[in-house]
Amino acid sequence: MDQLPISKQDDSTHFSTATPTTTIENAQIIYNLPFNDLLFRAHEVHRRNFDPNAIQMSQLLSIKTGGCPEDCGYCSQSAHNPTGLKASKLMEVERVLTEARKAQEKGATRYCMGAAWRNPKDRDMDALVAMVEGVRALGMETCITLGMLTAEQSAKLAEAGLDYYNHNVDTSERYYSQIITTRTFQDRLDTLANVRNAGIKVCSGGILGMGETIEDRISMLVTLANLPTPPESVPINMLIPIPGSKLGDAAPVDPIDFIRTVALARILMPSSHVRLSAGRTSMSDEMQALCFFAGANSIFVGETLLTTENPGEDHDSALFRKLGLKSMPLEPLR
Repeated sequence: MDQLPISKQDDSTHFSTATPTTTIENAQIIYNLPFNDLLFRAHEVHRRNFDPNAIQMSQLLSIKTGGCPEDCGYCSQSAHNPTGLKASKLMEVERVLTEARKAQEKGATRYCMGAAWRNPKDRDMDALVAMVEGVRALGMETCITLGMLTAEQSAKLAEAGLDYYNHNVDTSERYYSQIITTRTFQDRLDTLANVRNAGIKVCSGGILGMGETIEDRISMLVTLANLPTPPESVPINMLIPIPGSKLGDAAPVDPIDFIRTVALARILMPSSHVRLSAGRTSMSDEMQALCFFAGANSIFVGETLLTTENPGEDHDSALFRKLGLKSMPLEPLR
């Protein structure tokens, strides 16, 4: 973990000895540094741990859309939100693999699959295992998100070779019940523990713009940083207000506050991939550039993210050319 400041008088050149636990107080001090000092510190951390000009390219496919029994206030796929989205059945394995091949041809090295479930049924596990095995056989890194998992289900996915499991905590423990009531914050942590105990890497982050405070955002990141092993992947999402959802009229996030949160994530979790996830269609090129400088080094490519829009391949390619960024090479699969 990067060294943290010990007092409000601390400046960007003085650090305390790193400790195993990140406190809310220290994280707040870092977050509130003058913007240039915060970005400088975050970029230093980023440069020590990653190639600062390499971005991990991932693609996300909805393998089962809509009809989810959870009441997540931000989600177009919740059966509680009258968004007009039609529910679908789980995709056939070969169709998923066909889409993965297309993504690979366009430069994606990591393939993420998402199902709108509270939790998968045991009868679905064989198909899910086949999807993971098939994508890995293509030479791509695999990630899947299916809701809550039992220890037994986690073990099956681990045996199939799943690299990452995504299960966002979404927000702080304090604010969580304002967004979701059908499962608890502890339920989220229990699934992360099941996944980690099975030997699968963890992908977990949150969403900004749901009416939470800055302190909630900081608390969310501190929770993740203080897990026994921090997530290897930390998605930072900007809310896309969905008409018909509870948060359909949410106010936009201040861009500087968003960039500060990315920077804090990088400092608190130095070796994690920090993913600039949902909401990039609402971000200017300049805002994305500052996020990359602050430590974001992973994006989703393609036209859609599950059910929402994403910048297309042409826009991302043009932005990468302007910034001198390149695709991150795939790490050797285990």
